Parts: sequence; structure tokens; C-alpha cells
Amino acid sequence: MTNQYTPPKVWQNNTNGANKWANINSPESGARFDKELPVGKHALQLYSLGTPNGQKVTILLEELLALGIKEAEYDAYLINIGEKDQFSSGFVAVNPNSKIPALLDKSAGEDETVFESASILVHLAEKFNQFLPKDGKARTQTFNWLFWAQGSAPFLGGGFGHFYAYADEKQEYPINRFAMEVKRQLDVLDKQLAKNTFIAGEEYSIADIAIWPWYGNLVLGNLYDAAEFLEVESYTNVVRWAKLLETREGVQRGRIINRSWGEEWEQVPERHCAQDIDKVLKLRPSKLK
Repeated sequence: MTNQYTPPKVWQNNTNGANKWANINSPESGARFDKELPVGKHALQLYSLGTPNGQKVTILLEELLALGIKEAEYDAYLINIGEKDQFSSGFVAVNPNSKIPALLDKSAGEDETVFESASILVHLAEKFNQFLPKDGKARTQTFNWLFWAQGSAPFLGGGFGHFYAYADEKQEYPINRFAMEVKRQLDVLDKQLAKNTFIAGEEYSIADIAIWPWYGNLVLGNLYDAAEFLEVESYTNVVRWAKLLETREGVQRGRIINRSWGEEWEQVPERHCAQDIDKVLKLRPSKLK
């Protein structure tokens, strides 16, 4: 091999360059500048971005509101990770790991910080007694697949997505390595969904809500422009499930929140009331309604 990399005895941070996505993080955690987070009128304050991890939480919140649970009303503020908003002192106070999404729950009379998308899903599901079975096998299966998603999605996002879509140059080894793992994960899901309507069984749950933004978007062609490369149409059960969830009101509304890119009808940078979403969805082409 030519230009083979030989690791030094001690790693040095040499990521500085033109690639903005390679230069976001550093080996040190913590705040880089002082800035307070905005706070709206609702008890639930979400600080996020409309990436797959961010979509998990907004989809769940919109699903709760669709059930008529008014206590699930929330303010959603955009955290622009490209501009390094996640390193403000205010955001770090909510999530010391500086990753979206982060939730501030003020409903108990004191601020409760919740971070990591799966933790937020569980917090909200238990708070409102929805989308998480209370006990038994169904609850265990829901947690099995919820944590499967937390362990698997980094291979799709941080691994495949980075090298296939965001790296400065296409490199065969990492793309092949992560493509193989993503296809294996799709095969795991496909076999599970061959036996079940939803991920954890016959009941729609936070497992579906956690997995759809990554793997549902992928097979629907909404992620990395990689559907053909990964032959996603061959995972027929995953495609069936992805299309089924795509028709849900909560999914349609939740997936466009904290977005400032894409088509005009899918951008809701901030959300403070239902009308913020309604006025944007009115712009959708008729064929998508």
C-alpha cells in the first residue's frame, strides 16, 4: 500500500483543515464560550437539530400531542452544530457531552436536565405513559430494540455516513467496512419485521421512534443519497415499515422541526406552537399530502 498511515507513539490532534465537520470536536469537553439558552413558555424546552437523533424526540413529542396530551407542549430551539452552538455554557449545562438533543423539563417545579436521545425518549414515554409497555415481555423487547438502535446507529451515522458523504475523499476500506455493517443491521431489522408489524412486536413504541429517523430515512432515500449503493429496496420488510410510519401525523410533523435546510415545506427552525408547523406543511406539494 502507498501512503500507509503509521500511528505515532502518542496521538496528536491534526484534524485542522477545510472540512468543517472534521473540525467541530476536540479532545477536551466543556464550554468554549458563555451564552445562555433561550427559554420559552412551556414546561418542556428542547435544544436540538433536525438530524436523525434530533428527529427521535420531536417525533415522540408530536405523537404525544396528536393523542391530545396538552402537557406535552414544548418549545424547540435550533442548535446549529456547524456553528458550534453545542459548546455554549448554557447548552453544556444541560448536556455536558455537547451533543444534541438535550431537554430541559421544568414541569416538576425545578429544572431537570435530560440528555442522550434514548434517555429523553424513556423520560417522556414514562412521564406520559405512552409508547412504552408498562411491564412484561413487550417492555423488555422495546428496551432491547431501543438500545440496539443506540449501539447500531453510530455505525450508520458516524461511520458510514461520515466516510460516504462527508469525508474529504472517498476511501474504499472505511466505506466498505461500514457499508457491510449497515447492510447487516438492515438485515437484522428486515428479519425482525418479517415477523412483526412494528419493531418490538405489534405495538408502535419508542423503539420504532428511535430507529425510523436513521433506518427509515435511509431506505426511503432521505439519508446520504445512499439508497442505490446499499440496495435498500432488497430489505422489503424495512421498506414496508418505513412507509407505514411515514404516513403518521407525528412522524410527518416531528421530522421537520429544528431544520434550516432542504425544501421550504420541511423547515421549522424553531417550534413554539402547533401553528409553527401547520403553516410550513401547507407549502408541501399536493402529491406529498
